[in-house]
Amino acid sequence: MPRDRDLNPGGRIAVSFEFFPPKSEAMLASLWRAYRNLLPLKPTFVSVTYGAGGTTRSRTHKVVNNIQRMAHVRPAAHLTCVGSSRAEIRDIAQNYFNDGVTHIVALRGDPPKKTSSFQLYRGGYGGSVELIKGLMEIAEFEITAGAYPEGHPESQGVQSDLDHLKRKCDAGAVRLITQFFFNTECFFRFCDRVRACGITVPIVPGILPIANFEQIARFSANCGAVIPKAIIEKFEGVPDGSSEARKVAVDIASGQCSDLISQGVKDFHFYTLNRSDIILGMRDLLNQRHCPSPFPSSLGVGS
Repeated sequence: MPRDRDLNPGGRIAVSFEFFPPKSEAMLASLWRAYRNLLPLKPTFVSVTYGAGGTTRSRTHKVVNNIQRMAHVRPAAHLTCVGSSRAEIRDIAQNYFNDGVTHIVALRGDPPKKTSSFQLYRGGYGGSVELIKGLMEIAEFEITAGAYPEGHPESQGVQSDLDHLKRKCDAGAVRLITQFFFNTECFFRFCDRVRACGITVPIVPGILPIANFEQIARFSANCGAVIPKAIIEKFEGVPDGSSEARKVAVDIASGQCSDLISQGVKDFHFYTLNRSDIILGMRDLLNQRHCPSPFPSSLGVGS
């Protein structure tokens, strides 16, 4: 029986993808290759991240605008508080809106490298809630915010996290996309807590295919996402980058999504790391009830 009855009522799977802005021409080619390869899955939107400290701002803007001009799929631009004043963020957001980019993934943002914690930028926003409020004052943006099933790395406790999440939604966020996780029950326990505190917006699970186990293990250690022992054991003795590693990754991601689908989830956000091979290995699963229609409304995903 579905665990969350307010999920997508249409019985169709909808997917979205996250890309990161490239640091070189070769990486740019990889991004566009992955983007083209994933288009047949008809994503509801694709998002493009900022680097830590907002270091890739101009590249993010360029990629987002290119996607907007190609008009294959609706883009969502990541926007963070780190390293920018309110005036700078207002200019960035207004430029996006003028270019037709109206979907923003609003995040506090990671602190710059060699900085252990978030520092308020002079004249800047103090966090994601302030950022969302500021964006809503600029234009009629559609705001997606982040959520953390296993707790934010700087969490002061479960209730504190839930209160903060509620403030994001009250400020204007219409959708929550979770940090990646590998424990399905952890995700549903989180959903139960979120609904119990009165948050009604869609909660979309973030899925991270394990393209490189050592890399994902580092990501997990940094953000607090637990990798179950069973997954660790499946990669033991399997060389990263091998065809065997890819098969294991496809099996794990397919199993995770199948488990979520069996309990009522029909919306998925994939952290692609600018790769398409593992997600394409799940094509049959994602196409079995895939949503072919364009993004219908601000509440269309997971509603």
